[in-house]
Amino acid sequence: MGKRKKSSRKPQGPKKNEPLPTTFTCLFCNHEKAVTVKMDKKAGVGQLDCKVCGQKFQCGINYLSAAVDVYSEWVDAADAVAKEDASGRIPSSTSGHRQGMRQSAADADEDEDGGYEGEGIVADEDDY
Repeated sequence: MGKRKKSSRKPQGPKKNEPLPTTFTCLFCNHEKAVTVKMDKKAGVGQLDCKVCGQKFQCGINYLSAAVDVYSEWVDAADAVAKEDASGRIPSSTSGHRQGMRQSAADADEDEDGGYEGEGIVADEDDY
C-alpha cells in the first residue's frame, strides 16, 4: 500500500514590499504628516522639514539610509538637546529636596558595612 498523493501547491509570487513612509509627525508642533524628508544620496545629505512650524534638520546619510533613518536621527538629536538642557537647569525646590534625600541615603549606605540595623533586626554573626 502506498501513501496518498498530496496535492501540489503552486509557488507563491514574490512578497510585495510596502514603501517606507516619507512623512512623519512633528516633535515640536505634533501635527501628523507635517514633516517631509528629502534625501540627496549623491551629496550624502538628508533634509527634514516641518510644513507647519518650519522646523528644519539636516544630517549625513549613506547609500543604505532611508527617510526613517533621517527622522530617527532628528528624534535622537532632539532628545539629546532636551537631556542637555535638563541637566543644565537648576533643580526646583521639590526635586532638589528629593535628590538631596537620595544622596544622603547613598552616603549612609557607603558608611555602613552593608549590614542592617534597627529595632527587631539582628545582625548576622557569620561573615561570608
